[in-house]
Amino acid sequence: MRHRFRKLADRIADAAGSPWAFMGALGLTVVWLILGPIFHFSDTWQLIMNTVTNVLTFPLLFLLQSTQNRDSSATQIKLDELLRVVAGARPNLVSIENLSDEELDQLEEQFERLRQRSNGKKQEAARAIEEELERKIEERTR
Repeated sequence: MRHRFRKLADRIADAAGSPWAFMGALGLTVVWLILGPIFHFSDTWQLIMNTVTNVLTFPLLFLLQSTQNRDSSATQIKLDELLRVVAGARPNLVSIENLSDEELDQLEEQFERLRQRSNGKKQEAARAIEEELERKIEERTR
């Protein structure tokens, strides 16, 4: 049953995310708006659109969530594999999704400090290269 559900969810998610699905929804909305004056914008006219929207949206929500969960899990496994095989990577980050919000905030701050240090080193290296180029240009122009 899981396999069938996964295949169905994939097909429906692909279809729901297609330009054709958007155009269909847009077309349905336009038809509904055109019918408004014909039905004098009655409660029934509004109820039909609300019902159609709810009937389509409710099961689609669960199918898309299933697809999103599976994609997220697959991405996590790929990242875990990269952390496992890349030299210098921190293998303790493999289960990072299990950390508390406070621990994640602390890690984010650590990475921000690393980014700032890295940017500072890049700027220093760029200045050193520029100075070296200027020195060489001066030597050639003498």
